[in-house]
Amino acid sequence: MFEVAELGQSLSREEFDQQVPSLRTRLLEMQQALLDASFPVIVLVSGSDGAGKAVLVNRLNEWFDPRYLRTLAFDDKTQDERERPDYWRFWQALPQKGHIGLYIGSWYSDPIAKRVAKTLNDIELDGYLAHIRIFERMLVEDGALVIKLWLHLSKEQQQLRLQQLEADPATAWRVTEKDKRHLALYDSFRSIAEHTLRQTSTAEAPWVVIESADPHYRDITVAEHLLERIQHHQALHTCSDTPLEDENAEAVALIHRQKTLLGNLDLTLALDKTSYHQQLEHWQGQLSLLARRAYQQRVSMVIVLEGWDAGGKGGLIRRIVPALDARNYQIIPIAVPTDEEAAHHYLWRFWRHIPRDGRVTIYDRSWYGRVLVERVEGFASRAEWLRAYSEINDFESQLVEHGTVVVKFWLHIDKDEQLKRFKEREKISYKRHKITDDDYRNRERWADYEQAVNDMVERTSTEVAPWHLIEANNKRFARIKALKTLCQQLEQQLGG
Repeated sequence: MFEVAELGQSLSREEFDQQVPSLRTRLLEMQQALLDASFPVIVLVSGSDGAGKAVLVNRLNEWFDPRYLRTLAFDDKTQDERERPDYWRFWQALPQKGHIGLYIGSWYSDPIAKRVAKTLNDIELDGYLAHIRIFERMLVEDGALVIKLWLHLSKEQQQLRLQQLEADPATAWRVTEKDKRHLALYDSFRSIAEHTLRQTSTAEAPWVVIESADPHYRDITVAEHLLERIQHHQALHTCSDTPLEDENAEAVALIHRQKTLLGNLDLTLALDKTSYHQQLEHWQGQLSLLARRAYQQRVSMVIVLEGWDAGGKGGLIRRIVPALDARNYQIIPIAVPTDEEAAHHYLWRFWRHIPRDGRVTIYDRSWYGRVLVERVEGFASRAEWLRAYSEINDFESQLVEHGTVVVKFWLHIDKDEQLKRFKEREKISYKRHKITDDDYRNRERWADYEQAVNDMVERTSTEVAPWHLIEANNKRFARIKALKTLCQQLEQQLGG
């Protein structure tokens, strides 16, 4: 694979200077046109030590308009990053639609480095690479253009480059003991890098290997490649203002079952006031003790609340939070996405609020809107919401793999109970604002929503993050069942 980048290709200074003015003009024109595009551009710059990754990125910042170009280097994790799932920091860095993200290092850096250091074996490395393929496919299916550049140097070229840098007082500081250790491990690094590139060079996100011994050739070649790829991608997306249906979307049979999980719930279950208040005090006390243990053991928790309008999500939240330390939790209400949120992948706004170790995030509605309201109301195409099931399962599995406790509730009421609660809210001044025309309109599509909920539970209730269906016609029963479930799930994670 890397032999193609050891052919001795070069470009004279004169040729370089001749090409730059025209190239810069075309890049800026392309970038200006890109601002109106419906997709972001993600450029990964990886490769050999000494291949000029930082120099190349500086050059591109010079040639592009930096206002629409975000540059970031992924180095050792910060404390904030270590306290969250691995991909949290990458989600924070994703560019919005119409912009370019330019990254030195990426989600490839850690697995390659760990395999070279032998802290990962081959099987574990391939597990990392499988996660990467899923992540990149998710970005691409949402419209993103992912460009992966590998800047290559031979072993002799790398050694020469380090010697040149070290010999110049102005650049000697750039050569570290780490660089020298990496040179000694070059053969191992090359082998593992080649395996990585072969495993992750896909049709939707291929790797491009750039010969980098000559900086003039490297910079011109990369810029021309970026120009060509972005213009081509833009041409594909200008045919329509709306996302195209994926012809190869998963052909999922949406079965309308005679018996459903929701239909099997007993909505007559209830709890009297005396028992309710006794159990409320007990389970809030238990949750308080467990939450304190979780904080001490650095175990985070994500609570997902979904349910029918007027299903009791707000009331349940008000019974959960008294048991938590106000310094350690956040409540994230989910509504129509903002312009900034809409300019990113739909999961971006949820990744932003993943809690640090020991903290709690409560989502009042969640990423499941993709397969509920966006599905039913047509805000997401069939291809988009169909693939969301696997995207959500992968997202939640990453949280669990990090050690986060994920507890998902669906608060289920029947249509008559919902109408009763709507009418009650309209009579109470401080609750009247909760009722909108959309709430009544959504009732007309009850059957569609019910089918969507049943499909959601069937396809996303996993062993690591199961759904907990709460019979909620009686608010007291629902709150106690949910609090008890929270305690059980947290206790299971903490061990006794």
